[in-house]
Amino acid sequence: MSYKDNMMLFALNSNVPLAEKIAKRVGISLSKSSVQRFSDGEIQINIDESVRGKDVYLIQSMSVPVNDNLMELLIMIDAVRRASAQTINIVIPYYGYARQDRKTRPREPITAKLVADMLQEAGATRVLSLDLHAPQIQGFFDIPVDNLMGAPLLADYFLSNHLEKDAVVVSPDHGGVTRARKLAEFLGTSIAIVDKRRPRANVAEVMNIIGEVKGKRAIIIDDMIDTAGTITLAAQALIDAGATEVYASTTHAVLSGPATERLNNSPIKNLVLTDSINQPAEKKLDKTLLVSVGPLIGDAIKCIQKNEPLSPLFNTRYEEHKH
Repeated sequence: MSYKDNMMLFALNSNVPLAEKIAKRVGISLSKSSVQRFSDGEIQINIDESVRGKDVYLIQSMSVPVNDNLMELLIMIDAVRRASAQTINIVIPYYGYARQDRKTRPREPITAKLVADMLQEAGATRVLSLDLHAPQIQGFFDIPVDNLMGAPLLADYFLSNHLEKDAVVVSPDHGGVTRARKLAEFLGTSIAIVDKRRPRANVAEVMNIIGEVKGKRAIIIDDMIDTAGTITLAAQALIDAGATEVYASTTHAVLSGPATERLNNSPIKNLVLTDSINQPAEKKLDKTLLVSVGPLIGDAIKCIQKNEPLSPLFNTRYEEHKH
């Protein structure tokens, strides 16, 4: 029996183009369902095929509108659970609320944990995500969680274009050092860190740079770009410190508020993004280069369905593992 025989893929509304790429990689068609709204805004979901006894995969990013997309996913999980699906695997390329992963001041919620509880309570049996903002979110679940890495895909872009020569990989803050080190391993470069302090949410202030960047091509890597304050300040600081040019790469392009304007006006030469979040036309930049995570997520789903390890997808430049 083929691994395809007992599985079904469903796309919700957040990122249908990515879901289609994932389905193509897996080698099956997306199953039919519809998401509609009642006049008061309530969400209604109809599943047009039987899911009884099937391994169901639901594809939904928690991007803007975050709460609508989260609610769609919860309702869909409930629908397939009540329709007797065998397993309910939720594929969340971008996990929203991930920045609220701990208490940093009194009376703060840990919303990333709340979202995990809601998804489990609704009936999810496995989570597949990509570059969680805080890796410890995996521990917020009591079900298996696979957290894929965007670094192998981003590395493939830089290696394919021979941009690793005379380069240094830069983390825009201390929290992203592990991610930067992973990309640097793929590219065979050193790393540097932008030491900054943040006076309040979404406001970044660059202090100084740890590491040697003078005369080098700086490649910044981050898991997400939201308002683009951190990454544009970091790019300017790198140029001021003597970097010859600056590239930036990120897995999740949230791009809210002034992000597009800031990036257009920044010294960043090219911005390498993945399609974990579907970008509307008005947010697309001339300096943007898009790398699809569809093949990576599709291969991960195949591994899960075949009961094979996912570790080959983490450890080597991703291009070498395309099958």
